[in-house]
Amino acid sequence: MPSLPDIFLYNPEKPLIFTQLYFWIFYFLVLVVYSVIYRERALRNAFLFAASLFFYWKTSGLFFLLLVFSTVSDYYLGNLIYRAKHRGWKKFGVFMSVFINLFMLSYFKYTYLFVDTINNLFNLNLEVVNHLALWSNQLTGTHFDITAIILPVGISFYTFQTISYTVDIYRGKVDPVRHILDFGFYVSFFPQLVAGPIVRASEFIPQLYKRYHLTREAFGYALFLILKGLFKKIFIGDYIAVNFIDRIFANPVEFSGFENLMALYGYSLQVYVDFSGYTDIATGVALLLGFRLPVNFNSPYKATSVANFWKRWHISLSSWLRDYLYIPLGGNRKGRIRTDVNLMITMLLGGLWHGASWQFMVWGGLNGIGIVVYKLWSKISPYEKSNHWLVRLWKIFLTFNFITFTRIWFRSESMEKANQLMQQVAHEFNAGIIPDVLWSYRLVFMVMALGYVTHWIPSKWKLSLLNGFIGTAVWVKVVITVLVVFIIYQAYSADLQPFIYFQF
Repeated sequence: MPSLPDIFLYNPEKPLIFTQLYFWIFYFLVLVVYSVIYRERALRNAFLFAASLFFYWKTSGLFFLLLVFSTVSDYYLGNLIYRAKHRGWKKFGVFMSVFINLFMLSYFKYTYLFVDTINNLFNLNLEVVNHLALWSNQLTGTHFDITAIILPVGISFYTFQTISYTVDIYRGKVDPVRHILDFGFYVSFFPQLVAGPIVRASEFIPQLYKRYHLTREAFGYALFLILKGLFKKIFIGDYIAVNFIDRIFANPVEFSGFENLMALYGYSLQVYVDFSGYTDIATGVALLLGFRLPVNFNSPYKATSVANFWKRWHISLSSWLRDYLYIPLGGNRKGRIRTDVNLMITMLLGGLWHGASWQFMVWGGLNGIGIVVYKLWSKISPYEKSNHWLVRLWKIFLTFNFITFTRIWFRSESMEKANQLMQQVAHEFNAGIIPDVLWSYRLVFMVMALGYVTHWIPSKWKLSLLNGFIGTAVWVKVVITVLVVFIIYQAYSADLQPFIYFQF
């Protein structure tokens, strides 16, 4: 039993994430207090802001100070942009917001990549120094490690969120929030803080001033999303990762090409159920508090092209890159070649957003090439406008396999291991052991099959299941919840399996 001080101290081994009991205890207490104060809007928002800061403290320790800094700086810059009479001051406010946020993101996320690249290009031996830790040690006598820069959880998400706020004020799409506590609540809202979806100010801020309202249908929908998200993350994603995928990617050369190929298909499923599972839970948790988050996934492996895939996958990031990078670069307004260049720049930077390594640049570049090639092919393809089910199936098959192929660089720890995986698939396939592999990992492949089947079944079947759950009596929902949680935790791993997108 933890002592009272332990409850408030940061413990990296017991973070407040959705798969941990500590989070659900925290969330239950938040709901208890919220049920008393929800009618008082200002008090409600202030309380959820405080709860979100505590959540981030328990998830990331002292990095919560960065979140506070980002909140304060962008709140006042937003006010400057809105109130400035001269356009020059408005541009200055936007520039400072973008510069501060991207500098902070780049320092924590890309310093190692930058230093390694400089060392390789110029044959130098520069070393990374954590200047924030150094200054803290010098000024306050702390003992932080100055040789390591740790990536704060969620920084990629909330920096993009605050940038969208100041840019949208500049564009006249949204007015500044009325109070800094309200803005802090928008930036730090704990359900989506550490792994999205990226929430636009224009979508979320109006909700800050609405009365709390939760219908019976919304309650059922929220509970369904939470259960679905936990099932996808723990029962499917974590199980196939721990028992198969992680082993293969750790040492590709120790396994046959068939096993490497199956691990690749398994990872395509894992990354989807892991990330969309987080989004499902975040959406459900937020909805019970009266706030709606944007849709972030729409059956992405039903996509009929790479372009269509990126309209279905991580929608909040795709639309952010479109509105704040691709369109400002010129979009499709300056000719075909410039359009293709803008697409490639957007996808390369989108890859770099996911991680500070050349593997992610390759992954982003391949997706960009896939979109450009599809655009060219669609203009001459005799089947582009066909609605025949075989044509649609063929398009889905090609798109899914291309996206899965690009995951080699998304998942591999290094370029060397990515090359090893492809080498094993191409030259060491060893088809003779397929029956033995299928039998040895039969439970893993059964869970993989379950994941893909439930993804590819018609949407109307899923909608019927959702409506059926929503329409049940409360006691039935309680029974179903208990049974689903029991089934989920039969596959629960003793080792903490963080959400994949926490590292981004």
